[in-house]
Amino acid sequence: MQSPGSHGRPYRSHLHPACLPCRKRKSRCKVEDHSKSCLMCQAHASECSFPTSREPNLTPRNRAPGAPRSQVRGRLLSQHIPSPYPSSARGCDEELANRYSENENLAVDTLHDASETQHQCDRNQESHSSPIISIGDTDNENPHIISPVVTSDNQVLTDYLSTTSNANCGIRLIYPKRTNGSKQVLFTRVQKRPVGLTVSPSPSYTKCEIIEKLIEPWKDTLIKLYFEKANICFPLLDRMVFQNQYAATKERISPALLSSLYAYSLVYWKSDTQLANQRAPDIRFIWNLASEALQSELFLSPGMSTITAILLNIGGRPTTALVGNGVRLGSAVSLAYSLGLNHDPVLWDISWPEKMLRMHAWWTLLIQDRWSSLARGTPPHIQKPFYDVPNPRMEFQQLNHGVSERRLGAFSVFIALWGLTDVLDCYLQYLYQVKKNSNISVGSLKLGLNRWVDSLEGDVRLIITRCTSSPIPGAANLRLAYLSVRLLTDRIEMDDARSREGTDRETLANHHINVRRTAEDIVTLVHELQEEQLRDFWLPVSAFAFSSTVSFLLRCALETKSSPAELAEDKCVKLAGVLTAALRRHKDNSDWDLGDICLEQHEEVVGKLLTPPEDDAPYSSFGEIMFPDELFSRDIFGGLLNT
Repeated sequence: MQSPGSHGRPYRSHLHPACLPCRKRKSRCKVEDHSKSCLMCQAHASECSFPTSREPNLTPRNRAPGAPRSQVRGRLLSQHIPSPYPSSARGCDEELANRYSENENLAVDTLHDASETQHQCDRNQESHSSPIISIGDTDNENPHIISPVVTSDNQVLTDYLSTTSNANCGIRLIYPKRTNGSKQVLFTRVQKRPVGLTVSPSPSYTKCEIIEKLIEPWKDTLIKLYFEKANICFPLLDRMVFQNQYAATKERISPALLSSLYAYSLVYWKSDTQLANQRAPDIRFIWNLASEALQSELFLSPGMSTITAILLNIGGRPTTALVGNGVRLGSAVSLAYSLGLNHDPVLWDISWPEKMLRMHAWWTLLIQDRWSSLARGTPPHIQKPFYDVPNPRMEFQQLNHGVSERRLGAFSVFIALWGLTDVLDCYLQYLYQVKKNSNISVGSLKLGLNRWVDSLEGDVRLIITRCTSSPIPGAANLRLAYLSVRLLTDRIEMDDARSREGTDRETLANHHINVRRTAEDIVTLVHELQEEQLRDFWLPVSAFAFSSTVSFLLRCALETKSSPAELAEDKCVKLAGVLTAALRRHKDNSDWDLGDICLEQHEEVVGKLLTPPEDDAPYSSFGEIMFPDELFSRDIFGGLLNT
């Protein structure tokens, strides 16, 4: 008996062909290290023998003498199978794999082009392999990741049953491309809907139909607004793929996804010159319908489209149900883990659009999770040791030829926001640790933020360092996010100084001044916002930065002043007044919703502080009259109210 080698037989190796029994059985021949027989021969208790030399193959008539077989196959496929993607997308897989291999020192197999991928997908569907995970939601089954503990067991069982006639164990696997140094990830199919449940028509479809009737005839305009205003700053969907599917097979798109997309776009209604003269539908009513459609799909048939719909739902404005958004976010994280979105798909043997769909969904999900954690005062769901998805890089956009400068600029802002989100994770670990024995120090938190600023380049760096207004989409949101983290840093430093014994009054006064300067930068940013920036993309959780700023300014004033007259003249109170006045002006003139929570909580309180009563009594005597009891019980980003 001849063995293929001491290092095992590589998958689909032509240098080490399969053993003779496996070739007769037409099964996969896998030889583990230091084994003389393959796994299938061990299972069948048969003699494992390998051919002494490669058997000659007949030359096809279509192949020229000396031409490689792969070239002929690729040429024939490209002649008969139309590609669903443009030529720029067809070259993305190979180009990205080459760059990724150079950066990560991985040996990458040659990736198929789009026509070969389409042909492989057809063969996989015939052999009950998993289809491409897309935004469509018409199938009755979902791919579900298999635990790495039982991966090898399922693989051996599936290979054995594939050789047995009329045997079916219900295990259908997806085999991503195997590469050196990367773990193999397998999937099986699970039923979407509860057993015995039939839904016809779908409740989510009914809700979506009502929404479409309410927004007619502006459906296409709203979809265009979403991609021009929101998706360019917070990339979640591929515009070309979505619009092609919307035009050709709209019925295959998830109704919950469409409902959430329509509702998401309504906040940009006045940004379109044509829609600005039309009566806008009731945005809260449509959001309620979209949430009901999403909840129905989440229960009946959750899938990849459900994650996208949830991200649109929790990222929509205005914020109407914070507790509900937290529940939906947790469901999206759980579903993402089950679909394997936390794994790096770059080297998988799947199409380029699916790779980008998976990575975009994970990026946006992680950003929403961490910033929502800061806003709601709850620990994040996603932890670093449990994912290896690559960070967003400019080359992901540059591979798509013909991308506009505006889109590249917006993606550079998104990359910077991702980096800031990664810095924020250290703050969250520091804030939510139960046992204060972590190695994370206050100094290391500030160092991480400063290093992130130093890593920025070009126009994005000017947004942060010089406070310059930029026409790049999403720039103002990035600036506010940075100031929120800086305010959090100053607050942590001041609380840390207070907790140490022997801290002198000068040190505490210095910390108060630093906090006030950061708050003043936030006030200046809001005060100088123009109409174009107000109509730009904003993360809804950014609204809590205004509430935290005002509450902290009021705290500083109440701790340092002793009478109503002194409070009315205090710089912190005046800054709070300027901020609430600017938010009120943007609300009245531009219907800007991000200041709603801050205005509801603090506008009346700040107004009373700026106009003290005639008798100059100490603030401790009229505090119960002026301040509601719950004002000081909220966290730094508190005020978890349904607005």
